[in-house]
Amino acid sequence: MKKRLRRHAPRHLEMPDALPEDYTETPLCGLSEEEASRRDREGLCNHTRDASVRPVYLIVFSHLFTFFNLLNLALALCLVAVGSYRNMLFVGVVFCNTLIGTIQELRARRTIRRLKLMTPDLLRTLRDGEEVLLPSDTLVQGDLVILPRGSQVPADAIVRLGNGAADESMLTGESLPIHKHPGDWVLSGTFVTEGEMTVQLVYTGENSYVASLTREARKVRHPKSALMTDLSRLTRHISFALIPLGLLLFCKQYFYQHRALERAVPQAVASMVGMIPEGLILLTSVALCVGVVRLGRRGALVQELYGIETLSRADVLCLDKTGTLTTGGMTMHSLIPAHGDEAALRAALAHLLAAFPEDGTPTFSALRHGITPADTHPIATLPFSSERKCSCAWFEDTVYLFGAPSFVLREHYTGEIETLCEHYTDQGFRVLLLATGKEGNTDVLPEADKPLGLVLLTDTVRPDARETLAYFREEGVDIRILSGDDPRTVAAVARSVGLSGTDRFVDTALLSDAELQAASKDTVIFGRVTPERKKELVLALQEAGHHVAMTGDGVNDIPALKAADCSIAMASGSEAARNAAQITLVSSDFSLLPEVVLEGRRVVNNVTRSASLFLVKTLYSLFLTLLLLFLPATYPFQPVQLTAISSFTVGIPAFFLSLESNRERIRGGFLRTVLRNAMPGAVCVTLCACFSMIMENFGWSVELGSTIATLCAGGIGLMSLYFISRPLNLYRRTILLAMTLLLLAVFLFAGKIIYFTPPSLPNLMVFFGLMFFSFVLML
Repeated sequence: MKKRLRRHAPRHLEMPDALPEDYTETPLCGLSEEEASRRDREGLCNHTRDASVRPVYLIVFSHLFTFFNLLNLALALCLVAVGSYRNMLFVGVVFCNTLIGTIQELRARRTIRRLKLMTPDLLRTLRDGEEVLLPSDTLVQGDLVILPRGSQVPADAIVRLGNGAADESMLTGESLPIHKHPGDWVLSGTFVTEGEMTVQLVYTGENSYVASLTREARKVRHPKSALMTDLSRLTRHISFALIPLGLLLFCKQYFYQHRALERAVPQAVASMVGMIPEGLILLTSVALCVGVVRLGRRGALVQELYGIETLSRADVLCLDKTGTLTTGGMTMHSLIPAHGDEAALRAALAHLLAAFPEDGTPTFSALRHGITPADTHPIATLPFSSERKCSCAWFEDTVYLFGAPSFVLREHYTGEIETLCEHYTDQGFRVLLLATGKEGNTDVLPEADKPLGLVLLTDTVRPDARETLAYFREEGVDIRILSGDDPRTVAAVARSVGLSGTDRFVDTALLSDAELQAASKDTVIFGRVTPERKKELVLALQEAGHHVAMTGDGVNDIPALKAADCSIAMASGSEAARNAAQITLVSSDFSLLPEVVLEGRRVVNNVTRSASLFLVKTLYSLFLTLLLLFLPATYPFQPVQLTAISSFTVGIPAFFLSLESNRERIRGGFLRTVLRNAMPGAVCVTLCACFSMIMENFGWSVELGSTIATLCAGGIGLMSLYFISRPLNLYRRTILLAMTLLLLAVFLFAGKIIYFTPPSLPNLMVFFGLMFFSFVLML
């Protein structure tokens, strides 16, 4: 009877270091199709859930069943109960707002899915004694998979056959490949850089180490944006006030003033409809969703809407050298022969390259661009490892050692050679030494015999790095470079792209926690930074009052990404880092960041401007409701009148203004700015409405007073639109003119629908006088 396998997983957030108790070796012919199918049915497959986007039903539900939508529905039912159907026009506006918001988020969702769509790798898998090609997500626990150089490991596995090396930098931060032998672990998400190995999958799908990191990354709660915090605070205060105030106004008019139910209900509903900023949150979401779609087309995947805003507010940007300033590749700068014979040094390097034909590391790739490998074959090789810091090749007549000078020469790394190496390191070169070795056992790294020369390598700088850094410098954003490399090398690269302050660098391995905290204030280059210290630096900068943006590409960057105000990942990095980040650069193109900043500015500045329009209506409705609780008058507006005014002075213009390009720096707090901009218009409407209500005691009918108040609210709404839109350009002039004509058309041709009483010439003169008074007051 076959032993039943259990769904097991390594301990939480710990790399697997021991086989599970029920582990059994799969025969070298592989699993049978029948056994693979059984394991797939039992959930032992290699499939992982994609929780990065919300399903359609949740998107529709979240936009439909909001607090304000439910409140509007309740108010509409009140109007139905008294037969005031014309006043229900605001329900159509609510429906349109909800529809627009849903469509925009669905568009953003489709963009995200299209950007994340990747053709799964087909892996060479052994089934029933035959080699078949299968997608990685169809594999099961126990499958034998053949991984040649360049393959990505699909799950946590044990090497069964072959030797090679794996790049685990995305998981551990170790930039050098780790050599693998039978019995060693290879982890999901890592890449095979040397050799060919047959591995047996042990922890698959959601049970793999990377999946556990991904789940942890998805739990990240990034700090709320200033925009969302202020909007939530504003809507919360309004929500607490409008229901009791509306009910009190109804009770006062119905029970105290003995107004008819058919009149008291619409007026109370009008006061509450006026206080509801029904499109404000929606407008913000739509503006952000438009930003998501725009950036998606440029190659930036925004996974958290408010990530656009948080980057635009950042005043410190923390970068790694690799992937941002540099491409990750290396260039051979020059050769320094030990005895003046560069030809002999080149010939020796050609033999070394021939010994490692499959080595695709940046170092060997750089050498191949300048030196053609020799047509020779080694007797044995010892690949580079992070422990040895060098590689070795045995030929019939000689042995070559190649790597970090101090590891090649060991105790002989002294005197002139040490001074020379340190000199070039100070200039920012990566210095490697080629030496001959003494004959001996090919399983043990031999002792160096004679240095042949130095190889000087430089990082390949991104062509757009200088321009991108210059942009952030001009915008007042400080740059910090956090790298695991030697700070002298990092400083040299930073100088080459025009970064200022590169003389202020430290080796964090030599600093205490207190010294690191102090260094965070004015140091620009931080070398040999561990993942935990990256996080400490981010927290130290935040404690100093900075808004910090952090870029990263590996699992080792997750702690710092989680701590930062805005996190940016490179698509070429690990899945866990991408899931932890608010923004992913799909093309791993650092030069896209200015585009994200500008999109964030567009959203924040335009939403701030548009929110002022919403608050004009909210504030004057609030002021009038409070006054009428104590004054012997009736509310001057009907719901349908407020719907018409808000549509053409608030909703429609605010939507189009939110789409306009706006590259201005973000200044001032959101709430203070919108209240300052909205208050003049709200006060003017309140005063004009009070004047209309007073005139009802001097011969004006209630209908005429309501008409003049509505005209004033519309005119002052257009004035507010004018003042908020300054300085005017063609786009804003067009919006202002179109809204004026549309509102005028409503007053002229739809007067009966909105309970509009045509005013006489003297009444119009009073109206124009009120408009002049309001314009002067708003100035």
